[in-house]
Amino acid sequence: MKDATALIERLREATHPLSQPPTAPAWNLAELDGLPLPAQPRPAAVLVGIIPHAAGAGVLLTRRTEQLRHHAGQVSFPGGSIEPGDRRPADAALREAREEVGLLPTQAQALGYLDPLLTLTGFRVLPTVVWVDPAFRPQPDPGEVADVFEVPLELLMDPARLETIALQFGGRQRHVFQYRYAQQRIWGVTASILYNLRQRLAESTHGSM
Repeated sequence: MKDATALIERLREATHPLSQPPTAPAWNLAELDGLPLPAQPRPAAVLVGIIPHAAGAGVLLTRRTEQLRHHAGQVSFPGGSIEPGDRRPADAALREAREEVGLLPTQAQALGYLDPLLTLTGFRVLPTVVWVDPAFRPQPDPGEVADVFEVPLELLMDPARLETIALQFGGRQRHVFQYRYAQQRIWGVTASILYNLRQRLAESTHGSM
């Protein structure tokens, strides 16, 4: 990928620095208004992996197995709860990615954080944008990950590819984001994180992709 260095700088510019994880309230609180949310959400982190290729960058995603307690069968990022041994949220995201898909520390370069968001399952999720070595070959944990795949970053950054679904939940109409790619349905929290990435890139100095 010829312009990899430029994309790395754009991603760094569009994200919160690793030295200063964002402490602001979750950006999606308005959409969760009126729902029974925990007073102290559990801290979690996910890895938003950007993988460079000659034809353009891809975003690393997984499809969870049907046996999992949360978000079974759904498309998601590698990630999970932040544990006491994690020095920073990025370390949790990298640890979980190693456990779930076999991403080694030498194959990953953390660049920065997106904005935190809250899930219905009671997690405050901090997405970590990570540059992934294109030589990476997934080794999914069969107990957690049913599939590992990439979606072109260019597709996800196209506003025309983002769908908004209206549904009745918790006593009022709410809106859920969704992307479709090949046979994959990318929706809910994962689509919201991708939307946040697109918005932060669009608002950075260099503008939209």
